[in-house]
This record gives sequence, structure tokens and C-alpha cells, in this order.
Amino acid sequence: MRFADRYPIIVTPRKNDCRDFWSRCLGFQVGFDSQWFTWLTAEDGSASIAFMTPDHPSAPPGPEAFTGSGMCFELQVDDADVAHAELSAAGMAVEYPLTNEAFGQRRFGFHDPAGLWIDVVQQIEPAAGYWDRYAVAAAA
Repeated sequence: MRFADRYPIIVTPRKNDCRDFWSRCLGFQVGFDSQWFTWLTAEDGSASIAFMTPDHPSAPPGPEAFTGSGMCFELQVDDADVAHAELSAAGMAVEYPLTNEAFGQRRFGFHDPAGLWIDVVQQIEPAAGYWDRYAVAAAA
């Protein structure tokens, strides 16, 4: 199967707030927007996300309104310090401070208007031996 795109659809009554947030704060471009649905993509096409109101009859079966738990959206960057500085200067309320994690990420995080957790990460060298306890032993 070949995909033209793949993206989550976050069902929320705050569709317009999310559209504006992702455009203004994260630089995503609006590719499609209507009263009930908006689709956004990163400027370089590396990521997409959509938001849909919970009340439109074309909604696929099953998606209840997002409650803000059980999902995060990873935005991998080359330099977390630069991303943090840019977002902080723009007034972003960072909820998880810029942190070097022992498992090999420098990251920070915040919520969007729908309650979706945004985790901005830079891959860094993990602490020596960190992953050893998680390694799968080779079959004998």
C-alpha cells in the first residue's frame, strides 16, 4: 500500500483555535480549511495534522472528542535550544522545561488548545549503558 499522506485527526470543538495555534506558533501551513475540518502541514512537508469538529455528519464512525490524554505529537528538531528560544520568545507557555533525558533526547513540551501534548525533541547521545537493560538478548 502506498500512502499519499498520513496524519492524525484530532476531534475537538476548538478546531479554529488549534488551526491558529499550529499556524502561528509552530509554522504549519493551512492546506485545507472549512467550518468543520482543517488540515495543516509543516512548511517542508515533513509532518501533517488535522482538526475536526465533533458535530459534522461526515465524521467517520468512532472518533469521540479528544480529551487530552493518551496521545502526544513528537516534533523532532535539529536544535532543541533554538526551538525553545523561538517558542519562548513568541510567548509559548512551556510546561515541561528544556531537559536532557538519559535515554537520549533533549526536549521540552506543552499542550495545544485541544489538549494535545506537543513534545519537541532533539536526539542526543544517551547516558552510557542506559539502553543495556532494554536490549533484547540474541537467540542462542
